[in-house]
Amino acid sequence: MRFDVVTIFPELFAPHLAQGVTRRAFCSAQVDVRLWPLRDFADDSYRRVDDRPCGGGPGMVMLAGPLLRALDTIRSERADPKPAVVHFTPTGRRIDQAVVQDFASGPGAVLLCGRYEGIDQRVIDAHVTHELSLGDFVLSGGELPALALLDAVARLQDGVLNAPSHQQDSFSDGLLEGPSYSKPERLLIDGVEQAVPAVLLSGHHAQIARWRRERSLALTQQRRPDLIAQARAAGRLSRDDERFLSSLGLYS
Repeated sequence: MRFDVVTIFPELFAPHLAQGVTRRAFCSAQVDVRLWPLRDFADDSYRRVDDRPCGGGPGMVMLAGPLLRALDTIRSERADPKPAVVHFTPTGRRIDQAVVQDFASGPGAVLLCGRYEGIDQRVIDAHVTHELSLGDFVLSGGELPALALLDAVARLQDGVLNAPSHQQDSFSDGLLEGPSYSKPERLLIDGVEQAVPAVLLSGHHAQIARWRRERSLALTQQRRPDLIAQARAAGRLSRDDERFLSSLGLYS
């Protein structure tokens, strides 16, 4: 898959693409990321990519001209002439695991990293297919959401993680992931001994799996009861799951 990133700060991406376990996907071009400095598509000696908003108001708006020229160039070099075009904006759909999985199994996209007050609406109307957001807050630009999407997509590719790892992640089955423990089995924290739960040391795989499932259910019910409701509506909760949730006394 190929992601073309249009940004005025391409230097923000290079360190991320070469570090951590996800570098396996980026360095092998399994997830092929190509950076397009937007100022290269400006048409004046100042390499200007923004101007004041029509009608007045604070801030600056990214100009349509450089963005359109960048999109035309990218399209001419891609095998798919009409790729998905993503605009990162606080007004977009919140990125969740379903969004990530869709992109992780697709051909890639063009990622528009806006800045300032946003980009000219005419570019959005003509070319953008997805508007995405990290959450209900405002960032200074689209680079961080783009990096988050690239990271999330890369870790789902074959050979990047150990096979079962992402299958146990939060949201992979609609629930939050429960707690994890490592060695030593007993640890002194602030004078109090803390032990790994005995079931995890039992070697009984079925009991361990059930314990993990129950911890996941309990955490999800406590922090995101909406996800429990969605799992129930989708038929993803077993009778054992329902009995355990009832035993918590957190819902009727």
